[in-house]
Amino acid sequence: MKSSYYRKKWSSINAHIVDPEEIKRLSRQVAHSFMDSYLKDCHYEADYIDLLCEMTTISRDPELNSVAARALFSIIIESLCDEFEALQTETYNRVMAQVITFCRKLSTGRELDRSLNDFGISCRKDLLDRIKGIRTEGRSLSRHRDIKKILVLSRVTIGADIAVTSVIIQRLSKQYPKAEMVLIGGGKLDEIYGGNPRIRLQQAEYEKDGGLLERLLNWQLVLNIIQQELADCPLYNTILVDPDSRLSQLGVLPIIAPEHYYFFDSRSDVSFADNMAMAQLTNAWLNKITGNDDFRYPAVWLLPEPLQKAAALYQKLRNNGTRRVIAINFGVGGNPRKKVGQLLEQELLLSLLREPNTVIALDKGYGEKELHYSNSLLKVVRQNEYATEDVSFTAEFNSDISSGVIGLQTGIGEIAAIIANCDEYIGYDSACQHIAAALQIPCLTIFGGSNNMRFIRRWSAFGANSCRMVHVDTLSDPTAIDVEDIIVRIMHERRMQDRPRIED
Repeated sequence: MKSSYYRKKWSSINAHIVDPEEIKRLSRQVAHSFMDSYLKDCHYEADYIDLLCEMTTISRDPELNSVAARALFSIIIESLCDEFEALQTETYNRVMAQVITFCRKLSTGRELDRSLNDFGISCRKDLLDRIKGIRTEGRSLSRHRDIKKILVLSRVTIGADIAVTSVIIQRLSKQYPKAEMVLIGGGKLDEIYGGNPRIRLQQAEYEKDGGLLERLLNWQLVLNIIQQELADCPLYNTILVDPDSRLSQLGVLPIIAPEHYYFFDSRSDVSFADNMAMAQLTNAWLNKITGNDDFRYPAVWLLPEPLQKAAALYQKLRNNGTRRVIAINFGVGGNPRKKVGQLLEQELLLSLLREPNTVIALDKGYGEKELHYSNSLLKVVRQNEYATEDVSFTAEFNSDISSGVIGLQTGIGEIAAIIANCDEYIGYDSACQHIAAALQIPCLTIFGGSNNMRFIRRWSAFGANSCRMVHVDTLSDPTAIDVEDIIVRIMHERRMQDRPRIED
């Protein structure tokens, strides 16, 4: 479909009171048409991107602007990021450079424009030349011998921060034991990393559901934080590590002087083996830039209070006669493609409960929709004459249950503490699989939402203990999903957990 067709439709919509549903429908059509052209013959239709940018900046209402922004990011940008191919990474850079160039010309983008000019970036070509140079240069850390402060950007999602950022923190903490470690990211990171006294968190939330300018303004917040950090430590003694962070839009936006900037190209680097998990890839990159051969598994550093609370719950269950406690989380981080469906989830719960004296700690999720969904699973369990409990993590646990399901309302640090005190973890591809792997809890992931082999290998749980996976093709034909087959495979993988893994 030619872009002129969509422009006519947009002019018609924009001529009257704008209906969010009309914007949603049209923005998704435009985004899919961009991908159609790109997938067919790698054609880059710039006018589609400009049109989407216009649709995201039509109003003073952030919610209205975010409608088209969601289509731009979910259909185009995130698709390009997930492929782990050099061509798609280059196209992502082109899209983001075009988006940034559009936004800096707006009256509301003056601060963005000023900040880019401060880095000597005056046009789209400057952005593209800079990121191309960053992705191809091989800067070494060895010449920085007097490092007193290490700034690390968050990957924004908890799972990626565990798989990638925690490895970077461990490796650089060891190499520079006297340097201060500052992690720049969302407040939830304190629940995962708050138990590590080496890490100081500087909060910078990323507006994942915001409009274009809201997402880009996060970058300017990071710039302000860096200026604060440089006030008591000279730039000469400071480095910044960017693990392909959304805060820098995967390196497209400049953060600090280039000689102090270390960028982990986690998406397009083809110099390492395709079968590496993300933690392995991170270690290989660190070996390359530091000149030191070392290895660290992903880690979490939980706060003592939730750990003590979870340990008391586990001990109470043991005293009740429970033989095995299994933590389960059916969350998918807002990506429904990763979810197999309620039938699988309820059948899995019932299959596990047939094992004598088994208690399942079911994370009920967050928000009214997720709580209602979890309650429907608990109802099925009760209808099959298994015991259930419904408790808040902060409440005192006095139940005599020794077999059944405990529905728990938790935060991320609390479910991490529960996982730390369980015998096993099962869930979809989400933050919790990486938490379990980091805590060395036997982990089984039901991995749906992608048929890209490199993506699956990169983001599978990876840790020192057993991390196993059952892949489910939720994309090709969801109606052909065989729940019984998946359950059989899950149970088989669980039996294999105690056996040593044979490396290829």
